[in-house]
Amino acid sequence: MKTLFLDRDGVINDRLPGAYVRSWEEFAFLPGVLSAIALLRQYYDRIVIVTNQQGIGKKLMTEDDLHRVHQAMLAAIEKAGGRIDAVYFCPDLRSKPQNCRKPAPAMALQAQNDAPEIDFTRSTMVGDSASDMAFGRQLGMATVLIETNGDEIIKLAKHPEWVDQRYPSLWAFAKNVERRPGH
Repeated sequence: MKTLFLDRDGVINDRLPGAYVRSWEEFAFLPGVLSAIALLRQYYDRIVIVTNQQGIGKKLMTEDDLHRVHQAMLAAIEKAGGRIDAVYFCPDLRSKPQNCRKPAPAMALQAQNDAPEIDFTRSTMVGDSASDMAFGRQLGMATVLIETNGDEIIKLAKHPEWVDQRYPSLWAFAKNVERRPGH
């Protein structure tokens, strides 16, 4: 099954540097995202969000706060004609040993456990960070960097092999998928 794995902050919504989206009022879709997800649903069998959310581990928000944000996000995406099949998040602190944060494969493996037909070699990881690219690469996925995070672009200069494609936005990626033959 062809699956699209999407990071959230910096790909779907504005990243809040040094802070966390703790409520729907703080959530803002990036330009073109709603249209992009509506378009991408035509080309992928399954669309999954995988997101590190250590704001929970830092006690800045609760899992219920995050679920409310995700429920509102999913409703807006569906209203715009898009579809997200599942959202996986890791609340662990970066400092926790054996954590589930990307680049660890835990969220992808959970998605595959929930939907065994997911084939990582037919999947694409779209993210804005080195950890997103490493996550996708270690699982055999194609990787797409959304270039919204300058610090991460600099980090990835040391690992160009982790990035298959680069786009300025999810919308630009979606338009390219639409133009590719075989889709």
